[in-house]
Amino acid sequence: MQQADRSATRPPRSSRGTTLLYARPGIVVTTERFTVGRNTFAVADLTHLRVGRGPHDRLAVRAVAVTATLITGVGVLLGFTGGLQRLTAGAYLTLGVVFLLPVLLALAGDRWRPPAYELWGHCGGVEVLLFSSDDERQFGQVSRALNQARELHRYPDAEDPATAAGYWRPQPRRA
Repeated sequence: MQQADRSATRPPRSSRGTTLLYARPGIVVTTERFTVGRNTFAVADLTHLRVGRGPHDRLAVRAVAVTATLITGVGVLLGFTGGLQRLTAGAYLTLGVVFLLPVLLALAGDRWRPPAYELWGHCGGVEVLLFSSDDERQFGQVSRALNQARELHRYPDAEDPATAAGYWRPQPRRA
């Protein structure tokens, strides 16, 4: 049996227009759409939003890997040749500080070129990278605007006190 009137199964839509929540070059968030560059997403289709950090800078990762490999190679070479037994206490201390070099490089790499902030979500059942930015302030503004758009889209009459008092309930089917 087909229903001619779908109002019994879906809440009524608000007749309000679209509200602009955030707009910068290449990024627009409204109550209906989220646009980043050439990608546009309907706010109603976005679910499971989560934030995270992107991968570390490739140059910093390579520098840490090369440094750690070289230092490990020198340590192994000294161990096989018996050179570790002939080192003085000062040499051992210097060797210990040198072994900290990859850790210091990793910290410096994250400080100078930190991982990007990423906003992920599901759209049409597929996890998608929605937005990515190096600027923490901009990322926070876009994330808050998108969350606000989702809330306003979920509760379209939340701003209207006349309709906010009464909750919509599905109408029972008539036999």
